[in-house]
Amino acid sequence: MIEYIIAISIFAGIYGFVALGLNIQWGLTGLINLGQVAFFAVGAYAFALAAKAGVPFILALAISACVSGLFGAAVAMFTPRLREDYLAIVTLGFSEFVRLILLNEKWLAGGPDGVAGIPRPNLPIGLPSELAFLTITAFALAIAFALTRRIEKLPFGRTLRAIREDETVVTSVGKISLSYKAQAFMLGAALAGIGGAFFASYLSYISPDMFGPNVSIYVLAAVLIGTQGSSAATLISTALVAMLLEGTRLLKDYITFVDGVELAALRLVALGVALIAIVIVRYRPGRI
Repeated sequence: MIEYIIAISIFAGIYGFVALGLNIQWGLTGLINLGQVAFFAVGAYAFALAAKAGVPFILALAISACVSGLFGAAVAMFTPRLREDYLAIVTLGFSEFVRLILLNEKWLAGGPDGVAGIPRPNLPIGLPSELAFLTITAFALAIAFALTRRIEKLPFGRTLRAIREDETVVTSVGKISLSYKAQAFMLGAALAGIGGAFFASYLSYISPDMFGPNVSIYVLAAVLIGTQGSSAATLISTALVAMLLEGTRLLKDYITFVDGVELAALRLVALGVALIAIVIVRYRPGRI
């Protein structure tokens, strides 16, 4: 049980990076991104290829953040006039584009076979392997959290919130909103890329089918549950969603009158109902 709790905590930390990035994009800036998993995947593959080539862990982590950030900036620059529903559709399509490229271009990153043998960081901190990885993940997540909290309080963060509320007003006072949106998208994508790097390192194997649109939906649900634009609330809600996602696997120990396929379906139904109930309560009239 302890090992399972550690594993859930590691996944919560990994998805915490992705959620913090989405909180910058959507929570602060109002850019609805349903393709955050694309930057998660790009970071995972960039880290995997770099680490397998012998690049040290910290440098491979930096490479994954930079590559994902550049992809994020490119998406923002190529979609300057898109907002809300249209931007959501484009980013969702972009995530599928990235997944299909990874799936079909075997020369790039193994195609459907994925990438195996991805090394973990080798740090002599005197702890068991899983607990050591959790410690490293938590330390990196704390740095990311401190960074996003700082961004929220800076004039840059206040400008992002102003763009979310009324982009026309921001433009009218001489601010270049496209530049701010590109920077927000780049920062959010870089954080997602770091999460992808930890994901690849923890599992030691990645393949394109691990990066479906459901990852973006789960992370978006976590950001929706938390207070918009709040990094602290985002991390708390991400931990809650991670517990719902992974904790419901324990249902098999208590529900014995259905087979594995039916139990998997019931698990998804229970998870969906729980997320709907949480969002309804969170956004009921009088609380917005």
